[in-house]
Amino acid sequence: MVDRPAPDRASFEQYVLERRAALVRIAYLLCGDAHLAEDLVQGALVKAVGHWKRIGDNPEPWLRKVIVNDHISGWRRHRGREHVTERPPDGVVDLASRDLDLAAALARLAPRQRAVIVLRYYEDLTEQETGRTLGVSVGTVKSQHRDAIARLRVLMPSLASVAP
Repeated sequence: MVDRPAPDRASFEQYVLERRAALVRIAYLLCGDAHLAEDLVQGALVKAVGHWKRIGDNPEPWLRKVIVNDHISGWRRHRGREHVTERPPDGVVDLASRDLDLAAALARLAPRQRAVIVLRYYEDLTEQETGRTLGVSVGTVKSQHRDAIARLRVLMPSLASVAP
């Protein structure tokens, strides 16, 4: 007799094969670090296994919410610690005088603002879907979005001419 995986396990494995790369992309856009993105997705998938019967029909929103919440929780725990870079800074950099690329600008946003931008523009979620994912009201999504766009325009003056 051939040992076949249970239907729940098979659907979980199929989902991971099909959607893992998209989940890692979301996580990377949130945290800006490929290794941390992999860890966030792995943690979310581990959590999903125990709930797969309940969420298996539509796991994407559930997993996005776990990834966002875990990222924000991790940021709060590690805020103020050292940030490892590929090379040491040359000295004081006048950020107002030069544009940052979008990834660097996103990294300078508060975690919830960054999550709103990623979910709204990269995942193309509505304000309501973004609010559900983050566990906040639509009004909070709108204010976080407004503040994030204002901050991005300061960090990237080339965005100042782009309509909201």
